[in-house]
Amino acid sequence: MVEERTQRRLAAILAADVVGYSRLMEADESGTMAALKVRRKDVLDPLVAKHQGRIFKTSGDGVLIEFASAVNAVQCAIELQQGMAVANSGKPEDRHIVLRIGVNLGDVMVEGSDLYGDGVNIAARLETIAEPGGILVSSTAHDHVGTRVKVGFKDMGVQALKNIAQPVRAYRVTGTPTIEVAASKSVSDKPSIAVLPFINMSGDPEQEYFSDGLTEDIITELSRFKNLLVIARNSSFTFKEQAVDVKEIGRKLDAHYVVEGSVRRSGNRIRITAQLLETPTGKHLWAERYDRDLEDIFVVQDELVRAISGVIPGHLDRHAVENLRRKPPDNLTAYDCELRGRWALAHWSEGLSVALEWFEKAAKADPNYAMAHAGMAYVYAYEIVILGLPPERARTAQAKEHAQRATVLDDRNPTVQAYAGMAYLLTCEYQLSRAHAERAVFLNPNDPFALFVKADVLTYAGELEEALEYFAKSERLDPYAPDDGRLDFLCDCHYLHGNFEKVIEIHGLYQNVPATLYLILAAACAQAGRHAQAKAAVADYERLRPAGHDALSMIKHQMRMCWRQEDRDRWFEGYRKAGFPV
Repeated sequence: MVEERTQRRLAAILAADVVGYSRLMEADESGTMAALKVRRKDVLDPLVAKHQGRIFKTSGDGVLIEFASAVNAVQCAIELQQGMAVANSGKPEDRHIVLRIGVNLGDVMVEGSDLYGDGVNIAARLETIAEPGGILVSSTAHDHVGTRVKVGFKDMGVQALKNIAQPVRAYRVTGTPTIEVAASKSVSDKPSIAVLPFINMSGDPEQEYFSDGLTEDIITELSRFKNLLVIARNSSFTFKEQAVDVKEIGRKLDAHYVVEGSVRRSGNRIRITAQLLETPTGKHLWAERYDRDLEDIFVVQDELVRAISGVIPGHLDRHAVENLRRKPPDNLTAYDCELRGRWALAHWSEGLSVALEWFEKAAKADPNYAMAHAGMAYVYAYEIVILGLPPERARTAQAKEHAQRATVLDDRNPTVQAYAGMAYLLTCEYQLSRAHAERAVFLNPNDPFALFVKADVLTYAGELEEALEYFAKSERLDPYAPDDGRLDFLCDCHYLHGNFEKVIEIHGLYQNVPATLYLILAAACAQAGRHAQAKAAVADYERLRPAGHDALSMIKHQMRMCWRQEDRDRWFEGYRKAGFPV
């Protein structure tokens, strides 16, 4: 058998990205999307066609284009920046759409209509370090262009690019003035900060959960400052174990400041180092090292929060942290076990049973630890849906019992409130789910998980437009959150709204589709008149469903979760059309 060879070719790649995309979307989501569509139709597409290019990949804020000629790629980049500048004229500065562009000439691998390899990656990395309104060109592209394009080039020297083995010499195209973009300021003028995952220096991979948990707690504590915009955990964690420049992180996350550090745990001692950097300049604003006994871990966390807030410009309400600070458990064992439970929840491959085991150990070590009981409530409630448990096997009473206990033990922890809100929603306690979801958002309006839970509650309350707004808020704060963790409820919302085609579209975004979502897909396809697809979705569910998963029990429970009869009827109608004997 002849081994299939990878197809390769030489190509000029243009990578472009919108500066401050998150800020623009937060200020006016629909307006930004409409403006981007117009810019593509009126500016980008005609220029790509003029210079014989091909768009092979797009994202919300970026595009990758292939050209057969480096001359065409650079000329297109110049005219694209000129076209965007003309389109921005006459518009408010904070609504300007500004691009960064990188161009490279190199070898690419071909897979269908897509391209891969360093030829593409170098263009994308050059784009991230280009100035707003600017164009960076690799030395290979620059050498091929020569004097064929009537612009100047400034040698920017050798650049170390992320995940590129060899340094790359870059040239900035002159004559396209860089732009001071309003994106460098947050819409609300709040200082924005990203806390990068603290590095585990213990030499023991098993301690990874501890450094991750510490990072999450610092993010949570900082988020309590209402005058501070804190980048969510999943977005910050995309940079885990990556050696990247803080300036690039600032651009990617739209963060003014970055906190980075390390944790070294040895026996009963712990050393934590942390530093605060300003992303536009890379300047170190503050650094500290903490050597403590493990029992002092909570004091260290509080010191970190106060120290960081003390050097960030602006009037931060430090008393909010003091008043709303989480109550730590009575001993370290409980905290350690609870961190492991959270780790298991964040890594679904561990399974709900593993998370529950750790939460139970935490509660045994400290019966008054609210987060342990909140975790147990969350798992007990979620297994009703994930495992499709019939009523006689569901641990509904335990879910509600632990949710109540957690919120009594600590009514000022937004994560406790959000876990309780979800537990009460999944156990059909309508008023309690809403009360705790709203309190979670009140305690920490910057917490994307709290916003997500409120969106879930609003979905099943029938307040679908507001629910979609909260889903969008959660995603804006945490654009890198795993889609598989939030798309199921978003599908529910669109289904109840009658947006059946949207449910089908969202389903296609999943990386690892859970069996339960195929039931929702089947109902949406049936409602949309796609009966063959509905039948195929049912077959996929049967193929993937966990042992013991009871589809009818899950469907009936889903209908019971609805607060309005019309929403129950819509689920009933969809599942009936899909062939389920409801």
